[in-house]
Amino acid sequence: MRRTLVSAPLLLLLTACPRLDPMWTQPKVKPYRASSFYPDALAMRAPPAGTVPYRPPLDPAVATGLTIDGRPLPIMPVALTPALLARGKKSFEIYCAACHGLLGDGQSQVALNFSLRKPANLHDYRGVPDGHIFQVITNGFGFMNSYATELSVDDRWAVVAYVRALQLSQHAVLDQVPPEARERLRKERP
Repeated sequence: MRRTLVSAPLLLLLTACPRLDPMWTQPKVKPYRASSFYPDALAMRAPPAGTVPYRPPLDPAVATGLTIDGRPLPIMPVALTPALLARGKKSFEIYCAACHGLLGDGQSQVALNFSLRKPANLHDYRGVPDGHIFQVITNGFGFMNSYATELSVDDRWAVVAYVRALQLSQHAVLDQVPPEARERLRKERP
């Protein structure tokens, strides 16, 4: 009885010993180490020809909003579609409208409580490149934090498109309004 009480903990210790674990002793190669398995003695291998990467690399301009020489892109590198605008509206209303207001004019309940610096009126930025707006969303600016973790690259471009739509909608002249809406506006005007 006494021998089993002593040997039971020893057996338990031996089974939990990492040196007996096959994961520790399995054959493997580590990155940047030599390998005797391959003729060129390199452990790291290139992927086989014809394989598809898990996530294809993005075009640097799309991913950063910058040109090759580091200046902001003048216009968005993605196609402007109704689906993109709808996606941008949804993201804008979730992440941006709390401070910048639903119209992007910097008038919101949160903005009223800012004492040091009010959120930007996005309509004042009609002349800035689209890449600059993308960079501000990505990196933040002033008191505004980065939204790179909350918004994917595609969502950030969608927000840029929606900001441009807001700017256009708030500063459109009557000649830019479609004819059917133009008549409705004339009737509503006092």
